[in-house]
Amino acid sequence: MADYRNIQARTSAGVRVDAGIDQGLRSYMLKVYNLMGIGLAVTGLAALAIVYLATTNDPSLAAYQMSNGKMLTSFGVVLYTSPLKWVVMLAPLAAVFFLSFRINSMSVSAAQATFWVYAALVGASLSSVFLVFTSGSIVQTFFITAASFGALSLYGYTTKRDLSGMGSFLFMGLIGILLAGLVNIFLQSSALQFAISAIGVLVFAGLTAYDTQQIKEMYYEGDDSDSYGRKAIMGALRLYLDFINMFMFLLQFLGNRN
Repeated sequence: MADYRNIQARTSAGVRVDAGIDQGLRSYMLKVYNLMGIGLAVTGLAALAIVYLATTNDPSLAAYQMSNGKMLTSFGVVLYTSPLKWVVMLAPLAAVFFLSFRINSMSVSAAQATFWVYAALVGASLSSVFLVFTSGSIVQTFFITAASFGALSLYGYTTKRDLSGMGSFLFMGLIGILLAGLVNIFLQSSALQFAISAIGVLVFAGLTAYDTQQIKEMYYEGDDSDSYGRKAIMGALRLYLDFINMFMFLLQFLGNRN
């Protein structure tokens, strides 16, 4: 009888511990998704604000008219046609490297603020898509990306299959995309661009599931508040990058050009 009570006590304690871990993991993943969602919102608002300031429908306010009929204000001319455009394009890259390499020495609040700044810089960089694609197709592609991302991330969170073996394959695919993109800057090949976009969608679809599983495994119940916060921010950054890149590659397929 005593043995039975001991077994029962140990079993009950194990259930309570597992329940606590599951609850902590859910809270951790929810924080990751919330941070990522806010980052996407910041990016969208920044992109819309930049486009509002850079374009106009009033010919009297236009400083330059593009070949597709879009009219740019003086601010838009400086932003999109001067050497400043390279600063806008490269600033997010500098910010993401800074956050990735310095996060362990930063406070959680500073790391989070840097993430918001990075998201806003990405918005400024991506604002030019409104000059190329119609607003309707951008919105449509966003919701398709959101649905795809949600399904893939859910798979990565719930699957019992170990996805770690995909990591090296996906990394090689990512390097291949970057190299092909650099080459196509000079070749300007539509066929190569189509191939890059197709492979890009597949690579970032795989990375969404892979990164979700990796972020889940990063959770540790014994983390202090700072470690917990930094892990959540880095997890949000990884998923944010997956979403943005998947969106941009899908836009090449689904976007209607102005």
